[in-house]
Amino acid sequence: MARSKEAGKLERFAGLAILGLTIAAAAALWGLLAATNVRPFWDPDSLPLWGLTVRYDLHAPAVLIIVGALVLAVIAGVGIALFEDTVVKAFRRTDPGVEKRPLAPRRVMAETRGVFLGDVTITVVIPAHNEENAIGETIASLRSQTTPPERIIVVADNCTDRTVEIARSAGVEVFETVANAHKKAGGLNQVLTVILPDAGRNDAIMVMDADTQLANHVFLETARRYLTNDRALMAVGGLFLGEPGHGLLGLMQRNEYTRYSLEIERRRGRVFVLSGTATVFRPEALRTVAESRGTLLPGVPGDVYDTIALTEDNELTLAIKTLGGLTLSPRECTVVTELMPTWRALWRQRLRWQRGAIENLAAYGVTPVSVRYWAQQIGIGYSVIALSSYFVLLILMIVSMDTWVWFPFWIALGCVFSLERLVTVWRGGWRARVLAVLVLPEAIFDLFLDVVFVKGIIDMTFRREAKWTHGTAVTRDGASA
Repeated sequence: MARSKEAGKLERFAGLAILGLTIAAAAALWGLLAATNVRPFWDPDSLPLWGLTVRYDLHAPAVLIIVGALVLAVIAGVGIALFEDTVVKAFRRTDPGVEKRPLAPRRVMAETRGVFLGDVTITVVIPAHNEENAIGETIASLRSQTTPPERIIVVADNCTDRTVEIARSAGVEVFETVANAHKKAGGLNQVLTVILPDAGRNDAIMVMDADTQLANHVFLETARRYLTNDRALMAVGGLFLGEPGHGLLGLMQRNEYTRYSLEIERRRGRVFVLSGTATVFRPEALRTVAESRGTLLPGVPGDVYDTIALTEDNELTLAIKTLGGLTLSPRECTVVTELMPTWRALWRQRLRWQRGAIENLAAYGVTPVSVRYWAQQIGIGYSVIALSSYFVLLILMIVSMDTWVWFPFWIALGCVFSLERLVTVWRGGWRARVLAVLVLPEAIFDLFLDVVFVKGIIDMTFRREAKWTHGTAVTRDGASA
């Protein structure tokens, strides 16, 4: 499945297709609303209260519209969840002889039944480029685990600082890349070429970012337990939380990561993206991906990581799932990763994530595995229209009114929304809760991400060069840390 001319065209127009579908759906909803009985925009009444005259309007959408919107939302959510569950169950039932799903659970279980493949061991691979300020703490967090890794390898990629010196003084192995021009993915491919051939089925390999620390002492113990109990499980990923600091911008990013982690917990660990911050892979999964490049998967034959992909972690997740592999991110497996300190840095990071996610989907096309991810992108596209329309209408209303009018229905709806925002970040502490209740700051943050989404589509459409930048996690329901 090497990239063809047709695939290149799909990459160019994938974003437009997503935005086009979103606009079509929004237009259909607008048409439905226009077909209903037209009500006045507002018809305020007055109420004397404590010596003041309070103007209010009880206007609300028709009951039929409210019920219809709720039904459509439930159908969409439940439909996608049921489809995803059906795909997973189908992979579990895949005939062992079917070549298209070489990592399908039934096939893996049939190959390993009755054979003791040894206890699960973990070799940690840490790609690092000039990480002298973080590498020592990262290594220390690994050694503080209840079951430390058997082996730690720092992959020093074109380092010009003290990364190599610090790693060696910490007593770990150092692999220095040779003529690597493909950043993180290229460095990982080089070291995996060396260690994968000799790895047994239970000699797991953990890929961990150099600027990340494990958030608790049981990450590796938990990963070993899951890999021991389920021979068909191909990867155990980490749930990422944001580091302290960076003011209001950092707090908004931490809230975003907290909500993502909570969502994965509610999905019982069914992760959207195997985070590059820390994920433990079975070597069989990585070997099979490398063997399938150019045929069942896009990419160069023999490469584990696709060096063309902007978001290599998201692409590897799609690859493993396409081959039928099961993945999981238990709540015990959490890490703390870096945040972007400025809006400019956040813009560059998120633009890479968003464009990379769409390009990955274009490379894989519409398949049972990728449908869920296409739906997420359409959802983001809809948020672009909905949120921008909300701000436009709010501004128009404020400048058009000579007297303030209260709208009880919309206030009540806003309170429900505010409560949801509060509950989903509760574990983040009091600062996170205050920010969530205020609603508007996070709404502006979401609007910023929507602008990034549109910019990514424009760049893809006009084939503007995409550049790799520092930073790794995908959020917005499937973005890659």
